[in-house]
Amino acid sequence: MHIAIILPRWVGDLVMSTPMIRAVRQHVGNDAKLTAVAKPMFQELLAGTHWFDEFIAYDRHSKKQELGFRQAASALRSARPDIALLVPNSLSSAALAWWGGCRRRVGYARHGRRFLLTDPLSPLRRGWKVEVMSTAQHSMDLAEQIGVARQPLELELATLPDDEAILDSLMSSFFEGWTQNKTCPLFVFNDNAAYGPAKSWGGERFVSLARQLLHAYPDCRIVVHCGPGERDDARSIESALNDSRVRSLADVDKLPFGLSKALLRRASVVITTDSGPRHIAAAFQTPTVVLHGPMDPRLGMSDQKNLIELRKELPCSPCGQRTCPLEHHDCMVGLSVHDVARATGELMAMVSHKGEALPSNLENVE
Repeated sequence: MHIAIILPRWVGDLVMSTPMIRAVRQHVGNDAKLTAVAKPMFQELLAGTHWFDEFIAYDRHSKKQELGFRQAASALRSARPDIALLVPNSLSSAALAWWGGCRRRVGYARHGRRFLLTDPLSPLRRGWKVEVMSTAQHSMDLAEQIGVARQPLELELATLPDDEAILDSLMSSFFEGWTQNKTCPLFVFNDNAAYGPAKSWGGERFVSLARQLLHAYPDCRIVVHCGPGERDDARSIESALNDSRVRSLADVDKLPFGLSKALLRRASVVITTDSGPRHIAAAFQTPTVVLHGPMDPRLGMSDQKNLIELRKELPCSPCGQRTCPLEHHDCMVGLSVHDVARATGELMAMVSHKGEALPSNLENVE
């Protein structure tokens, strides 16, 4: 049997697909072939999991011809998969599976693509509205359609020895004596807003949060995570604090997924906006504080332990917009530094101190 899985184009959605991928691999065993159809860089993100036998590069938004629709469809047609599982709900993914000659095409019947599917799943509705579910949930529905037993929605990734070695080298260059002080608390900040500025909490708030944590945990270290497009924002946080215990990835030449995975895996607590890195952290069961803004929290649901999600109940939220249509950004700016610090302390107490009281000085620094 040969199963092709057409994967999402967003990091978080890809990581939320991992429970389904794992379940399919376990169900079909090692005799079946699994092919991933995905952006080339996602091969690195999935490195170490060993679920896929082959990758077909596809990115319909890329200007590179070799990553285009026609090339991916041709590769699929040559591979002749028996089944294609379509994780994205887009019309283009269904068209790709159809043009690629996949004999059985399993996906949700949305966005006018029912006629391209052999196994259309009808979305759950409440009245006329489609019920909101996460990629982890609906991708598992696809697997169940081909006879795979449902499994817990526990996200999973892996790091390679090279990833860990790169992080060790970086941390030693960041913090003097790091090799001898690996047990000190490590907080990772992430204000990733690749989806749009509406998801950003803002550098000033992260600076204030850092001051509270540095006061409460004097031996801690803080690393500001960033992608290639957020280097300036990460650098500004590090610069504003001007503290040897705080560093950012802003001036690291290369920012591979392996480095991010290793860093987020080792963090004591990750404090992050609702973006891809939060799901990478979830894949390693790293304690995480998620700052929700314009997105519906149900879209990111998985079976993650040690998770605190903060969100403001507002008439305008969740709107799902990339920029705040009302220009006040209240869903994010309304999340106070005190509340985020308190949530971080709760996770530290839960995981590191086995329920002991929070440091009394956590609440005293503005």
